[in-house]
Amino acid sequence: MRNPFLAGAAVVMTVAALAACGSSADGNGPAAAGAQRPAASGPSVPGPSAATPTPAAPTAPATEEPAVPGPSAPPAKAEGPRTPSGEITPATGTFTKRQKEYLADRVPKGMDPAAVLQTGQETCDKLRYLVKADRDTAVGAIATQEIPDVPAAVAGLCPQHQDLVDEAAYTYVDGAHTGKALRPGVYRSASPTTHCSWQIEGAGGKELASGTSDTGKSRKITIPKSARTFTSTGCYAWLPEGAKG
Repeated sequence: MRNPFLAGAAVVMTVAALAACGSSADGNGPAAAGAQRPAASGPSVPGPSAATPTPAAPTAPATEEPAVPGPSAPPAKAEGPRTPSGEITPATGTFTKRQKEYLADRVPKGMDPAAVLQTGQETCDKLRYLVKADRDTAVGAIATQEIPDVPAAVAGLCPQHQDLVDEAAYTYVDGAHTGKALRPGVYRSASPTTHCSWQIEGAGGKELASGTSDTGKSRKITIPKSARTFTSTGCYAWLPEGAKG
């Protein structure tokens, strides 16, 4: 099972969906450009793939706030014909300079640019509420790409979260990491499952360290300079202690 904290995070994220309209107060949301918000289902809280899947939420009425898009959201850059930057205008109102910069090369020909902007703003909304609940889980969700297109959304719409993106760049997600991908340092697990295990190997496959945890609580490990392979299963993500571990 997931860390019990994530149950609370789910409640926080539900509030995030209901409060997403508040993002327009920052001047970055589609509402600031006079855009209409389409209806969508409620948001899901990111977590490790080992978590028990939850049933999909029913489609919300048109009066409810849209969900933050999942991993299947549109790519950061539009594919196929794109609307030239000079022609990107909302149905009503105007876009800010920052919004226009974010939308450049992201609006497919014929698509409402406000809808593309909304996707980026909802990514920022999800980050904003998740980091209030648990910062480590927010960083892990960026590293595992469970929240899509975060670097672009943060750079263009919510730069106050750049520190999360920077930390995620030095985070190890579940899987095997070898060679130049290994960085010596101290790491802590973020939102591990109760089936978290890890192994550190040196030259020739010699085991340097290994361990398991069934508590669902964060653990700390040290990856030495002599490490050649680091493998993690069920631990979700390992965040560096310090800027780069």
